[in-house]
Amino acid sequence: MTARTTVPHVRVHVPERALTTWLLLDTSPSMTFGTALRRKADVAEGVAIAVGHLATQRGNRLGIVTFGGPADRRIRPVAGRDGLLATLLVAERASSAPAIAMPVEVAGTGGGAGTGRLAESLRFVAAAARRGGLLVIASDFRGPRDWLRPFAAVARRQHVLAVEIRDPREGDLPDVGDLTLIDAETGRQVRVDTSSRSLRDRFRTAATAERLSLAGELRRTGAEHVVLSTSNDWLRDLAGQLRILGRAS
Repeated sequence: MTARTTVPHVRVHVPERALTTWLLLDTSPSMTFGTALRRKADVAEGVAIAVGHLATQRGNRLGIVTFGGPADRRIRPVAGRDGLLATLLVAERASSAPAIAMPVEVAGTGGGAGTGRLAESLRFVAAAARRGGLLVIASDFRGPRDWLRPFAAVARRQHVLAVEIRDPREGDLPDVGDLTLIDAETGRQVRVDTSSRSLRDRFRTAATAERLSLAGELRRTGAEHVVLSTSNDWLRDLAGQLRILGRAS
């Protein structure tokens, strides 16, 4: 009842719509590569845990999709503690594979098993997710880019944060003489003489161009893009980008 009208009023509390976040986690063989402080899979695990903690607060829900591994997983959005526990379990399993040798697929010339399955995962999320949610993809984004069209389609409906994970040696060959490079996705091997300065220069130029091309493609979709490295404080770099969680809600 109000003092002015003396008419009873019933106040109905309408809660804000819970935010649904989808996490797409790359578990392909190339993610087990690392020459610095950690492997790419270790950084991806940390990203998954950080996103899981933030995305399951205040009734928000988290769905998880892994791609590129021997047994991909799809977990429908779950709220609270159950969602966080699912994240921790998936992240632990994804990072448990042993480390691999230097992959030859550095400039987008090989591999593709992981990113090929990314297209399938994106189509799954596009069909399952409502408009206005958040999608976080943790991947090295290597191999063919047949996933760009479904990626752009999802980015038109969701807030998308592409978390690209790199290792320093993927863009810069060391001068160590003869070196066998192994494609993490296919097992193909090639032996090169890294004492050749011209070879190292060509490698660096091609790797830089390929990563710049990727950044441009992601930018044109409207997605946010952050690059994390196995060699530095990736958590600090990620924290600034996770403000998107607040905006998306």
